[in-house]
Amino acid sequence: MIDRRRFLGALGVAGVGSVLGAGAATAAPTGRRGQTVFLGSYSTWGSPPGAGLQVAGRSGAGLSVQHTVPGVPDASFFAFSPGRRTLYVTNELVPDGTVTALDLRDPRRPRVLGSRTTLGAGPTHLSVHPGGRHLLTANYTDGTVVVHPILSGGALGEPTDLARHTGTERDPHAHQVLTDPGGNWVLAVDLGADSVYVYKLDTWSGKLRPHEQVRLPSGAGPRHLAFDPHGRFAYILGELRPEITVASWDAARGKLTLGATVPTVPGSAPEPQYPAEIAVSADGRFVYASNRGEDTLATFAVRGYGRELHRIGENVPTGGAWPRHFTLDPTQRWFYVANQNSGTVTWLPRDPRTGLPGAVAGEVSVPSVAVVAFHC
Repeated sequence: MIDRRRFLGALGVAGVGSVLGAGAATAAPTGRRGQTVFLGSYSTWGSPPGAGLQVAGRSGAGLSVQHTVPGVPDASFFAFSPGRRTLYVTNELVPDGTVTALDLRDPRRPRVLGSRTTLGAGPTHLSVHPGGRHLLTANYTDGTVVVHPILSGGALGEPTDLARHTGTERDPHAHQVLTDPGGNWVLAVDLGADSVYVYKLDTWSGKLRPHEQVRLPSGAGPRHLAFDPHGRFAYILGELRPEITVASWDAARGKLTLGATVPTVPGSAPEPQYPAEIAVSADGRFVYASNRGEDTLATFAVRGYGRELHRIGENVPTGGAWPRHFTLDPTQRWFYVANQNSGTVTWLPRDPRTGLPGAVAGEVSVPSVAVVAFHC
């Protein structure tokens, strides 16, 4: 199966785009019963294609798919409103790109509120501004970030702004957009431009004001970043280069200062490797990254009050192919991994003391899966 990046690139050229071991616990505790979990997959691409948005239930640690929500194609990323009463979904591969809002008054039965254009192709990531009044979306193919107002009841209004990135050596590809922990700055990670853009959002007009462009070394291909719980450091995951860059964050000035890098795979790992997702444990002691190619989770201990990362233990197989996304459950005792090319969501126990993941404990079939998220 070709990777999504090449697929979207082909669409753009064709014009269709406008179409968790040593030390790990062996008897990990089970999760809470009756939790609702959302699964997103590519419904117009893959062998076989997926179903879009699906609702799963959790009993113990295991997941079981319950039903598909119609009208939400190519569901590749999720974001919740404050209070988690609304779910927002990227429809990545549909013509021109759209985002869909769903009412979660009954999370087991989401109700579609409507969709809006993202004014660009390949919307691949989205997040809700802390004020709850704006949705921010990154268009991968076009290298743009779009702002939608969130209306009463959670539906989306027409876009209020579109910020366009510029690449110097490659075309821009915005891959993530999120607000800093203090809620004052918007950061957009652009893989093609080898940059992290910092913006200020005017919450009255819904406009993004450019503040700073932080350039990583040529060819780094940054994909996602994650902040430490105190908001003093950001960990920037490279996709084209399998490494994490530690950056200090000055929340008062909206300034990101790049520091040391650490590889996500050992030097003996075969090439190429395409890291995909990064997450920080709730206590801030550990950072995790998924590696597509080696198909593993890498674990890093956080030291130096956040400014240093050290890879610990062996990278642990995710039990599937092409781990595009993973998340920690609300108890922080289980990883759930979306293995896109094998079409499985696997779960691995996590030792909260050592931070290390254990071996895969189970899986569920979800063709062309892209993302997994817990409602609570």
